[in-house]
Amino acid sequence: MLQLLRISNFALIDEVQINFNEGYTVITGETGSGKSILLNALNLILGERADFSVIGTKNSKASVEAEFTISEKFRLFFEEHDLDFETNLIVRREISKEGKSRCFINDTPVQLSVLRNLTVLLIQIHSQYNTLELKSKSYQLELLDILAGLEKERTAFSADFKELSNLNRLLAKKQEELSNILQAQDYNLFVLSELKSLRLDAIDYSFIESELSRMENSENLKAVFSQLISLTDENGIFEQLQAIKGVIDKNIYLDTNLNAIKNRLDVVLLELKDLSNDSLRYFDNAVADPKQLVELITSLDAFNSALSKHRVQDQEQLKLFEEDLRTKVETVAALNSEVEQVTKHVAQLEKLLREKATILHEKRTKAEGTILTDLQGILLDLKLPHTTLDFNLSLNNELNSFGLTNSSFLFSANFGIDPIAIEKAASGGELSRLMLALQKLVSEKRDLPTILFDEIDTGVSGEVAQKIGVLLKQMGAKVQLIAISHLPQVAAKAEHHLFVSKELENKKMKTNVEYLYEQDRINEIARLMSGEKITDAAKLNAQNLISN
Repeated sequence: MLQLLRISNFALIDEVQINFNEGYTVITGETGSGKSILLNALNLILGERADFSVIGTKNSKASVEAEFTISEKFRLFFEEHDLDFETNLIVRREISKEGKSRCFINDTPVQLSVLRNLTVLLIQIHSQYNTLELKSKSYQLELLDILAGLEKERTAFSADFKELSNLNRLLAKKQEELSNILQAQDYNLFVLSELKSLRLDAIDYSFIESELSRMENSENLKAVFSQLISLTDENGIFEQLQAIKGVIDKNIYLDTNLNAIKNRLDVVLLELKDLSNDSLRYFDNAVADPKQLVELITSLDAFNSALSKHRVQDQEQLKLFEEDLRTKVETVAALNSEVEQVTKHVAQLEKLLREKATILHEKRTKAEGTILTDLQGILLDLKLPHTTLDFNLSLNNELNSFGLTNSSFLFSANFGIDPIAIEKAASGGELSRLMLALQKLVSEKRDLPTILFDEIDTGVSGEVAQKIGVLLKQMGAKVQLIAISHLPQVAAKAEHHLFVSKELENKKMKTNVEYLYEQDRINEIARLMSGEKITDAAKLNAQNLISN
């Protein structure tokens, strides 16, 4: 339960410390005195978005600190977040004018989400905004599940539905990727087929280019080889050197140097003969084959066309381009397989969720009657004896985080009048009483240590207000209950009374909170009855309200 609340430099509050007790506590005060400031301070502890404009003028920082007594059931939360567990829990939120927000659990800095996940288990604040939420279909189902004891089951279903939603988003993304790739697939396959026909890994196109150049200049080559062949013709160089060799052979005995020259000449004659014979063979090969020439030209033209088409410089770059294209083509098959797998998973999970949603719907339908009976019993005590209620549950075809159940909460407060959608039927006072009845049942289902009602009595008065006060006192016997109220009947039934006031101090408005005892409490309840001029009759009525 909430034991203490410290507020520093927050709006009109310089410094205040409020002690809370078990049971039912009421908070009263004049309009504009600062009751909403207390509510905003508690919301800060609950992890709500920080409004930095509430920081007071005392310094550049505002802080709200709350002390709770907690049970062993919270130990697991502390272990999961690596925090020291103590049954006396202190949580603190600080905000600064620099736009910074800091959170602490037992003086250990934590993320805002961690603070929020803890404090939401410790205190529930119900304001007039929540009464308006009753008109929301999802909020109606949320309440129904709590009262039917299906909250854990629905939470698990919502987690599964979130997984399904994520899978559907993934599937849509993969299908879009596949569609984009498929649009280019036919072209990619065509280009890949063209490149495969070039056989880039097997054919050296630089060799083909040189071979084609040789064949195109075959006449020049034949002329060169003809000159070389003529070396051994009659009266050619070969015969002339042969004749000189004959002269050397006849006179070799005259000079030993002639023997070395003869040997060298023999080598020259042999080389000339080989050169002539080889040139004769090359001459025959230099003749261009028209068919082969056409083939080489066609092959090289296709290669050069591919270079130009794909804007690459050489064969190696073209091979890299082909490999990249092959990867894209193969990706289609892999992506298509992935799409099929995700599609199958989505279908399986959706089928399972539909089965679970149908079971959840049946359990809701089964529990509806008992819940409505309990609600009508409480509303009877709250002076709504002819209330007709119906959750009007039906099955949807489209899954959502609540399953397949569609709810339209129907309400009628008058005998003989058919119930219609609550957003069209209930007045403010009727909504407040209905929400109070729902919250009473919820508090009995949930193990919440502390509940705070912000003007749950809006739109009611007289005997109805008296009944609300009695109901709040009954609820306070089971949970710590705090109510902000402006009705004397509601305030009189509280076990503890806090009074919020505002005064001018040193040319500055200041909000104070004080605990009221006996006569001061009687005076405050009398003020709620009669206004600023408190009469003896009002005091007597106040005393009677407290006593009865």
